[in-house]
Amino acid sequence: MTKTASSLMTAVLFIFGQAYSSSSMAYDTSAKHAFLIDFDTNQVLFEKNADVLMPPASMSKIMTAYLAFEEIKSGRLKLEDKILISENAWRKGGSKMFVKVNDEVAVSDILRGIIVQSGNDAAIALAEHLQGSEAAFADKMTKKARDLGLSKAKFKNATGWPDEEHRITARELGLLAKLTIKNFPDLYPIYAEKSFTFNNIKQGNRNPLLYDGSGSDGLKTGRTRAAGYGLTASVSKAGRRLVMVLNGMKSSGERKREARKLIEWGFREYDNYKIFEKGETITDIDVWLGKDSRLSAFIKDEIKLTVRRTDSEKVKTTVYYEEPLAAPIKQGQIVGTLKIKVPNQTLREYPLFAKQRIEKLGAWGRIMAALNYLVWGAGD
Repeated sequence: MTKTASSLMTAVLFIFGQAYSSSSMAYDTSAKHAFLIDFDTNQVLFEKNADVLMPPASMSKIMTAYLAFEEIKSGRLKLEDKILISENAWRKGGSKMFVKVNDEVAVSDILRGIIVQSGNDAAIALAEHLQGSEAAFADKMTKKARDLGLSKAKFKNATGWPDEEHRITARELGLLAKLTIKNFPDLYPIYAEKSFTFNNIKQGNRNPLLYDGSGSDGLKTGRTRAAGYGLTASVSKAGRRLVMVLNGMKSSGERKREARKLIEWGFREYDNYKIFEKGETITDIDVWLGKDSRLSAFIKDEIKLTVRRTDSEKVKTTVYYEEPLAAPIKQGQIVGTLKIKVPNQTLREYPLFAKQRIEKLGAWGRIMAALNYLVWGAGD
């Protein structure tokens, strides 16, 4: 522990297992767009053209389902509700659920038609049911994107059907996938279903990672001539979850290979490390003119970092505060800053809070403390 004479700032150094190094130098993929993020820590492990707008094709249906999930969670829509199938929905080309005109189909089946079978007819039927028309529903999709902090996304339909203005970035699609998993734990498992049968027609989920034992439980594929082959996926393994977006590949085989390689790389090269527990005391600070002479400073929330396994002893944690702190001090008052530096990552800063309340000494106590200071000095 060292002190500077001017500010009495104290720096405490800790060394933790591994540190993160630049992913851009460590990996590449044939996908035109790529984004890989740790679900718990929000640490981006890899990105390639992640902020460039791209056609998402049927990966758009993640937002279509998101809006339906919100309606269900609020109680405005129920899984057993019936949706009337219009001729407009029935006529739509591309992937189909194979609904029939004037059929009344349960919301639970429509959702599986969208998520498992990637049915354009199901997506349009849902859009018309919720907003009256697909165009109005697409406007709501864009508005919801803004509400969720996705500033670039623009939706022109509920299906991902080719449209020059229908665009989103890989980063935003990954963040939408994260929000789907986080906000709808009861409905998200639909994404893990490998097949769905409707009107005696059985169709398999197109997500290749559901079948290879990788630990994937979602989310959605997409493919058009303009977009190429794409996949938004989530994989959970050994207590960790990664979310990945790939787009712009030339074939379903390439999509499967690149997805598997990137996910395996993410789990192999990185791990999550709990640096501090929630509520853990980080340091003790001297107090001036207080009824107690020492104060415990703590962090409110757990600190967990995603770091690279091959870089060791490079994570530096430093505590900054002015010492001594002058009483009175309120419990929960910010009394310092914890800074954590990981190579090739943005410096992280966390406030330190007073664990206990410390009252100021009375007049006689302050006089005695001042005399002691004049006689004995500040000490070590």
